[in-house]
Amino acid sequence: MSDPLYDTCFSEPAERLAVYADFVAIVRQLRRDCPWDREQTHESVKHLLIEEAYEAVEAIDAGDWDELKRELGDLLLHVVFHSVMAEEDGRFTLQDVIEAETDKLVRRHPHVFGDVQVRGTDEVLANWEQIKMTEGNGRTSALDGVPRQLPALLRAHRVQEKAAGVGFDFPDREAAWAKVEEELAEFREAVQEAAPPERQEAEFGDVLFALVNYARLAGINAENALRATNDTFTRRFRHIEQRLAEQGRTLAQADLAEMDRFWEEAKSLEQE
Repeated sequence: MSDPLYDTCFSEPAERLAVYADFVAIVRQLRRDCPWDREQTHESVKHLLIEEAYEAVEAIDAGDWDELKRELGDLLLHVVFHSVMAEEDGRFTLQDVIEAETDKLVRRHPHVFGDVQVRGTDEVLANWEQIKMTEGNGRTSALDGVPRQLPALLRAHRVQEKAAGVGFDFPDREAAWAKVEEELAEFREAVQEAAPPERQEAEFGDVLFALVNYARLAGINAENALRATNDTFTRRFRHIEQRLAEQGRTLAQADLAEMDRFWEEAKSLEQE
């Protein structure tokens, strides 16, 4: 056996390897002996893979490490499940999956596993994108590999990162903010002039894209930021509903001023 590329202090102990092997064996047996598992296909469970990824993110947001452990287990199950199904069809095995990812990690980190020198994160990311374009996997654009199915804000962030990785980026945050102001003015003009709906929508999309760009340069992920704001709004709105319910009333029976008062109350409670 050739010497490993990595520092052997990071090698997994035998007992952990046995746990991994048992897990894969259990999934294989489920495919044979469980009617539900046996009937599933890549198509039939692909939505569950997305759901489990979001549940893992939710656990991270909540700082619930026990829940994150469970959700990562569910994600691992889907990786193994899809790999076992592919193995049954003679397409690839879990070993193929792991080996391909291992090769990719080593190849894209020449500053760790080779003799390339880097001066920081920006150079690491630039090298990563350049290496991807030379891997012979059919990529014709630096933007290949960003799924269309991603939430729109996250997709905007990722395509901007990809473009920046090959040098197509604003020189600084101030230049990015100037673009935000330009797009805001164009959107406002389109609305005030009652431009066709498709133009208004396009101009608003430009505003969002420019904001995502500025946020990215400020070190903020727009998807994470908006998700947190959605949670905050939901929490405070439910407080309004609860306070009115305590009075035996509904939202329809309250005016805006009263709802605003309960909204501010919710904000104050969060700061205690």
